[in-house]
Amino acid sequence: MTARTRIKICGLTRREDLDIAVTAGADAIGLVFYPKSPRYIDAPRAAQLITVLPPFVTTVGLFVNATAEEVRSIVEQVPVSLLQFHGDETAEQCAAIAQAVHRPFMRAVRMGSEMTGEDLLKYEQQYRAASSLFAGLLLDAFVEGYGGGGKVFDWSLIPKELAPRVVLSGGLSVQNATEAVLQVRPYAVDISSGVEQSKGIKDPAKIRDFIAAVRKADTIPGN
Repeated sequence: MTARTRIKICGLTRREDLDIAVTAGADAIGLVFYPKSPRYIDAPRAAQLITVLPPFVTTVGLFVNATAEEVRSIVEQVPVSLLQFHGDETAEQCAAIAQAVHRPFMRAVRMGSEMTGEDLLKYEQQYRAASSLFAGLLLDAFVEGYGGGGKVFDWSLIPKELAPRVVLSGGLSVQNATEAVLQVRPYAVDISSGVEQSKGIKDPAKIRDFIAAVRKADTIPGN
């Protein structure tokens, strides 16, 4: 068996969806603290939601161009384990906010057509140099706005040496999850719109089937 691919279900807004994700075997859940997102959850509701989480399920807070004070306010109410910066934040801004709230962070990279593997390696190096709290890159498709576009990017852009450290996102679904893991062999996958009935409302069957599709890829030896 190959390494176990970690799975994050993002954009959770309801207790029943969180319960399904955890029961099905998700390793992490994502909470969107970006008010313009249809998957936005406010701090009081998020705090109530995560009280039912069992140990060893990582809670990730997604932020878009938030200030350090805004992030601090949310983290004080919702003790997320990991920050995910999904806007136009610089490496220095990410590092400063993470330091201010004492949390590790991921940086989302929107994969436009001009992006190269060399760019990604330099990007990772830049963030590692900026902060010891940097946990890794999340690779998402470039869309207008910030995330949740359900678009797939060219997975071949990901350098083989970087793949085992990245979180793969962008247009993942039950239908392409096995292929995505087999081709990229990422450390983790992150899905939101691909397991929804409607924006912000998850589909239990899709969550279960997606996790099963990822686990299927984990049983197939790599090249």
